[in-house]
Amino acid sequence: MPVIRSTEARVTETPNAVMTTYASPTQGGTDTVLWRVDMPPAVSGPLHAIDTEQIWTVIAGALTVTIDNDQSTATAGDTLILPANTPRQLHSHPESGFSAIATSPTPSHAYIPASDPKSQSPQTTPPWIA
Repeated sequence: MPVIRSTEARVTETPNAVMTTYASPTQGGTDTVLWRVDMPPAVSGPLHAIDTEQIWTVIAGALTVTIDNDQSTATAGDTLILPANTPRQLHSHPESGFSAIATSPTPSHAYIPASDPKSQSPQTTPPWIA
């Protein structure tokens, strides 16, 4: 049974958040990725889509997520089910920011959705999901 030690967690920093990967294919997992997201107060992530469903549980703070032009707010203890291939954008609470634990199947690919499929960005695997 593989054990991934806390010292082996992989940290990826972006301009908007810090992702800590606990399990992924490059760390010995095969079917599922598990990571933590920490986003500081008053930050918005980029508008994007993922080609697999993701499940996020907020463990601290609060966030608002816009999914296909519909907004929902989640606070500590709430779980979000983010559908595949649907435009989404995450906005951290202006005072508390948020932390969440997230999971998805692998492989998962991110892309910037476009109204014209010919101008859609190529799909890439975010480093915290690899």
